[in-house]
Amino acid sequence: MIRGGDIAKGTVLLIKGTPYLVVEREFVNPGKGSAFARCKMKNLRDGSVLTQTIKTQDNVEDATVSSHRCQYQYDDGDNFIFMDNETYEQLQVPEDHIGDSKKYLKENMVVQILLHDGRIIGVDIPAHVELEVVDTPPAEKGNTAQGGSKPATLETGAVVNVPFFISNGDKIRVDTRSNEYLDRV
Repeated sequence: MIRGGDIAKGTVLLIKGTPYLVVEREFVNPGKGSAFARCKMKNLRDGSVLTQTIKTQDNVEDATVSSHRCQYQYDDGDNFIFMDNETYEQLQVPEDHIGDSKKYLKENMVVQILLHDGRIIGVDIPAHVELEVVDTPPAEKGNTAQGGSKPATLETGAVVNVPFFISNGDKIRVDTRSNEYLDRV
């Protein structure tokens, strides 16, 4: 059990037997009455979003979630196949458990697989990945390194806006949370 006042972003709560990940938490202390936390949570089974108000003194059941380091192997069309780095067991993860993160998955990438009660509930990829640019328009004379961008398709199929000086074959670092170019590697 966890107190309502101790809930933080990233906490996994069990509500009516279903695990929810807290994605936003706002602490509210009204002038009159008791303080509470307004939490926006994502259902880890079906992806739906729930907003709930929890008083700071109330107890809420927190879910036990385990994390396993796994290596991405391949995509078989319906599932993504990962190998557990400790047991060498292959895990099949449905595409809907990965979401938008699939556009950053590259063979042999190490990720964290999240499990609740033995069921896969999500995949946590690194915050930054290094990928090669496979298609981007050439730089034009007069374009500078500051104040402009162009689209670039990466080796995984993701499209990111990059500065004009980036060309095909360059390796770049991308923030997977915001889909933004960080720097050239």
